[in-house]
Amino acid sequence: MHPSPEKQRDMLRQMQTIRRFEERASADFRSGAIYGVVHSYIGEEAVAVGVCAALNREDQIISTHRGHGHCIAKGADLNRMMAELYGREAGYCKGKGGSMHIADFGIGMLGANGIVAGGIPIVTGAGLAAQLEGKGRVAVSFFGDGASNAGPFHESINIAGAWKLPMLYVCENNMYAVQTPAAKSLAFKDVAARAAGYGIPGVIVDGNDVLAVYEAAVEAVARARAGDGPTLIECKTYRWRAHTERPAQPDYRPPEEIEAWKKKDPIPRLVRHLKQQQGQFSDEEWQELDKQVLKALEDSVTFAKASPFPATDAALEDVYAD
Repeated sequence: MHPSPEKQRDMLRQMQTIRRFEERASADFRSGAIYGVVHSYIGEEAVAVGVCAALNREDQIISTHRGHGHCIAKGADLNRMMAELYGREAGYCKGKGGSMHIADFGIGMLGANGIVAGGIPIVTGAGLAAQLEGKGRVAVSFFGDGASNAGPFHESINIAGAWKLPMLYVCENNMYAVQTPAAKSLAFKDVAARAAGYGIPGVIVDGNDVLAVYEAAVEAVARARAGDGPTLIECKTYRWRAHTERPAQPDYRPPEEIEAWKKKDPIPRLVRHLKQQQGQFSDEEWQELDKQVLKALEDSVTFAKASPFPATDAALEDVYAD
């Protein structure tokens, strides 16, 4: 069942916020205002939003190096996010973590990990904790197609299946691990097929259809909360931009392939649905929504720039050992 028109508009706002955030982050990185590295989530917005729309605030997720979208979809503060990208003291990690390591335990965002598949066993531990607490919380692991070839994926999903942990394993299959096509690194076509080896459901969904992602997530969350164990959801999607925003980053993907996927943009797809199916959304409303999103992002940049850089003598604070 589709969510209400009001919830769909909220999902649209979240997707557009992610899109505009990533556009600004990419531009500011290339201008030298943002340090480190940025991995753009443009094109994949429907996955984070569709899944997180099916969760409660106390449910927990873990992200990847391409994680801004997951943060925003789970409810992270744009000001603190932007300040972190700018390396400022007011950021989520006091400006010391940068783009890839934002965490907010208060909204169930357990953080991100630059190591491929590194977050999967961490959030599986959160799933075990949720099971032991018995309060109905679920945990979600976001990862890419490349991570599904790594050992932590198989170890984690095996133990989650054996112990019936309340987990969702969400593979964002954007068809490439850096430059390597998934078709050349996977032993068979679909990541979801691997679920059969661990005795759990494997679901394939159009990752550019936020409503389809949402419906698959709702079903998987209900299964997890009922004590029936995890689900592996493979979302077929595509990143529009190169692996990172580094100017010299090569991109060997065929231009015609990129353009074909851009025509499957998940944002105008939901706009069309709201207009045609719901009849409750106009061009003027869409323009106003985008205007509000852009204003919020401009405010977040202003907030970031007003915050100082962390002091040099604070470099060793907030660590677990002297």
